[in-house]
Amino acid sequence: MLNVVISAALDKDVQAASLILSRVVPVLRAQDERVEFELDSEAPMAAQVEQILKALSTGQVSPDAAGKIIETIGVLDSIRQSEELKKRLDALEAR
Repeated sequence: MLNVVISAALDKDVQAASLILSRVVPVLRAQDERVEFELDSEAPMAAQVEQILKALSTGQVSPDAAGKIIETIGVLDSIRQSEELKKRLDALEAR
């Protein structure tokens, strides 16, 4: 069966060639770019987002990368809030 498909691909059968290539050549995926800019991770969340927007406006960061970084900061903030809430509940329960 494989020989038939290879033969068809060699005879310029586009579907056969496509089938073979889809199994042999990996699908290309977009890769995130590496970015470097000054970010004070200890600053309040709003200040961090402002730093990212500044980096975006000066061309240090692409719009896609800026969006991903801002989203990640939001997730980190949610995690920090959850951890703080847990500490407070633990302290109240310990009383």
